[in-house]
Amino acid sequence: MSESAPSRDPQTAAAEAVRAYVRMHRERLAEDGELLSLLLPARNDDERVVDLSRYALEKLRAENQALRAERDALKSLNDRGARLSEGGRKALLELIDARSFADAIAVATAAASAFGADRAVFCIEAADGLAAATCCEGVRLIRPGTVRAVVGPDGMGAILSGGGELLIGRTGYRSIAAFRLALGTQPALYVLGSLAENRFDGRDREADLGFFARALERAIRAWLDLPKA
Repeated sequence: MSESAPSRDPQTAAAEAVRAYVRMHRERLAEDGELLSLLLPARNDDERVVDLSRYALEKLRAENQALRAERDALKSLNDRGARLSEGGRKALLELIDARSFADAIAVATAAASAFGADRAVFCIEAADGLAAATCCEGVRLIRPGTVRAVVGPDGMGAILSGGGELLIGRTGYRSIAAFRLALGTQPALYVLGSLAENRFDGRDREADLGFFARALERAIRAWLDLPKA
């Protein structure tokens, strides 16, 4: 013997259907002032208008607050980008003003703070296959194959979370930015290290660093009398 579905009061079924519609179409309901006014409890039309106006004002206030928060967040990003770009421009002008290869290296290593880093070094692969400690101030010799391992066979740069001991010669660096320098047959890197995490994250910051690295590459090539890449 089959069981029939229990009968339901039509008024209850209709109320549940309305509740289901409201849950599924909240955004559409919020935009439909006429339908919303019918749902707002009120003793007369005047009170219904007041309630609807109050709801509209509160909704506009909430949207305005959300837009302000988004604007403030974008302004903060722009301010940080402007400060970074200003530091990068200053370092670039100093690089152009360099009068020797040693000056160019000194500018590059001193530019660390302009890019939010704690230290910057110029790394070059050792020709004899041995990695020395420090060739001279701001310059480190690294093992052959290190550049390829860090940025890849064709990559121009990489943002890392470690590797300070290998590239900078010191531990404790939690953010590393390394950029390939095309200097003839001798693979090299311009490396910046920060003790803070995620220091070089962000497309704008990476682009700014990469641009300075390209300028450094050209300055070094000019002082070493190397052909254009």
